[in-house]
This record gives sequence, C-alpha cells and structure tokens, in this order.
Amino acid sequence: MGAQLQEKTEADVLVLDPRRLNPRRRWLLGAAGVVVVIAVGAALWMERASSSKALVPLADRTSVPLVSVVVPGVQPVSTQVLVTGTIEARHDLPIGDAGAAGRIDDVYVQVGDRVRKGQILAQIDVSVLVPQVNELVASLARARAQAALSAAEYRRAVAIGPQGGLSVQNIEQTQATAAMDAANVKVVAAQLAQKRADLALTRVVAPVPGIVLTREAEVGQVASPGGPALFTIEDGGRIELVGQVAEQDLSALKVGQKASVYLVGYARPFPGQIWLLGATIDAQNRLGQVRIALEPNPALRPGAFAHATIMVSRAKRPVVPQTAIQSDGAGTYVYIVGRHDRVERRMVQLGNAIASGVVVTRGLTGRERVVSLAGGFLQSGETVKVTAQSTRS
Repeated sequence: MGAQLQEKTEADVLVLDPRRLNPRRRWLLGAAGVVVVIAVGAALWMERASSSKALVPLADRTSVPLVSVVVPGVQPVSTQVLVTGTIEARHDLPIGDAGAAGRIDDVYVQVGDRVRKGQILAQIDVSVLVPQVNELVASLARARAQAALSAAEYRRAVAIGPQGGLSVQNIEQTQATAAMDAANVKVVAAQLAQKRADLALTRVVAPVPGIVLTREAEVGQVASPGGPALFTIEDGGRIELVGQVAEQDLSALKVGQKASVYLVGYARPFPGQIWLLGATIDAQNRLGQVRIALEPNPALRPGAFAHATIMVSRAKRPVVPQTAIQSDGAGTYVYIVGRHDRVERRMVQLGNAIASGVVVTRGLTGRERVVSLAGGFLQSGETVKVTAQSTRS
C-alpha cells in the first residue's frame, strides 16, 4: 500500500510540473498569471489614490461658489408711508354739572346719539329751587308794589310842598323812602335772576352740536360741580386718526396730503387728509405723531384701531428679492457680481415692500447682477460662478 501512495505522489508532481505540461496548458497557465498580476496592481493603485486624496486639504478640493443672480431692471412703483393709530374725536368736550349738587331725575340721550346745540341731555332735581324761585317772584311783586306806593307819596309831597304844610324834611324823607323801595325792587329782581339761573343749570345741555361719545349719568345719581363728567360730546362730529409714523418717514409727509384709512371689518378705505404733523419725535420709540382728518361717518367710532396709507411719490425703481437684502452694523447692502465674476458689496437704501420684492430707492440702477440667494455666505472680492440669471422689467 505504501508503494501505491508513493506512485500517486510522484504522478501528481509530474502533472504540476510545467515542463511536463503540453503547450496549450502551459499557455493557459501563463495567461492566468498575467490576469492575477494586473488585478493586484489595479487594487494597489486604487488604494494609493484613495490615500493620497484623503491627504489633500479640504480648501484645495472646494470648487468656486455657485450663485444665482437677478437683473432687477426698473418698474413703476409707488412709495407709501404707513400710519397706525386709533380713531378719535378731534375735540371731545366733557360735560358735567355746572350748578348746585343734586340728584339726576332723567337722562334723555344715549351713547352714539347726534345732538344739537342746546339740547337737554339730563335733568337734575328741581324740587328745592322751584319754591325758591316762586318765593322770589312774589317778593319781587311786593317790592314793586311798595316802590310804586313810595313813588306816589313822593310825588304828592312834592305837589303839596311847603305851602301845603309839609316841611322840606318831610319831602326829603319821602323821596328817600321811594328811592330805597326802588332799590329793593332791583335787589329782589337780581335774586330772582340768580335762582332762575340756578334752575336753568339743572338742565344739562349740549353746548355744541355733535355725537354723544360717553354717558356716565344715571337716574338717581347725585351730580355735583367739579365731579366726573356726565357726558362726552364729539365737537361738531369731526373725527380724526391719531397715528404714529416712523421717524425716517415723517420728513416725506406734508399737511394736506391725501390718505386712505382702513378699519377692521371694512374692505373699502375711508378718505382722509393730513391736517397736523407732530412737532417732536418720541425719544424712546423714534416715532412721530400724525393727525388725519376724516369725514363724519357712523362707522368711524372713537377708540377703533385703524391704519392709513399715504402716497408720497410715484417713480420707476429697482425691485429685488427679499433674500438678496443683507444688513450689518454699517447698514443695508446687497452683493452684485461685477467684472470677472467677482462679488462686490453695494450699499442700498430701501423703500417699502411690495408683492414682488423690496423697492430700492438708492444704490442700484437695475442693470446690475444682484445675488439673489445665499449672499450671507459670500465675501466681497470673492470669485463666483453664476448658475442662473433672471431679468425683471
């Protein structure tokens, strides 16, 4: 058995010996070796290329930034100033009790009623004053009768004279009595006039025509001079919007400019006109005051929130996307792509925002290539590659 194993081993050795192979097998074995060598070399080259790529700095492998630009052109735009505030009466008059203290017997008006000058708003109790007036009326009648009697006696004394047995002293005494009775008539008449005036003051009346804005008077309430106002009346029905406007916009406004005032819940605007501009700027919020006169309208209720737009100019301006606007401590700017595709920083002044973007009032002609997106990642002087460009007109 050992002899058989030895023969098999030698046979195997003979088969693997290339010199003992036939030419065709020898050629196949050589080709397989070449393929193995090529595969090993390719693997080694890819590994070395990968290693060398990992060693290259990131900055050397970064490509030129790609940006999208827009050529805004110019388009007709209107510059508007926005004013926000509340509706108020131009002159609101507080009305209270001008006479003696008393209980309110009747109230004749409600909030929102339009009243005429002299119309009675409320009636204060007159139960004390009426008897006093009646008493003075009687006193005045008595005084007048006494004065008439004294005057008649004086006339008779003068007619009789010293020849009739009256002394000069008696005549002068009669004259003095007549004068005192006449003066008493004037005193009582003055007292009566004062009481009648007090009686008139128990009627709380409207001093001017207008609309009742507030009513604090209630039946049974005690009103007194110097107390809280019983009513507030809008003088003449004149209404205004008292609003605030940004400091930089105040210089563009002038008295007489037209305004469109909008109220919550009303689609159509109410026409108005600037009649007063504030003389100062609030140091805290940098806002100035604007007063816009409005035509009387039941919808314009004092206290309502409102905003107004005021047209200050119409012109052709560049309009850029909101995403193109950048700002820092130096101001507001955009990036434009100049010669040789280099980024340039351009300071701009902005107007109001419209549906298509932001109006640029200064800094652009509209022919520049403005970076419309990702300007915050660029630096002035950097070279970029423009990937997309659109033109607005």
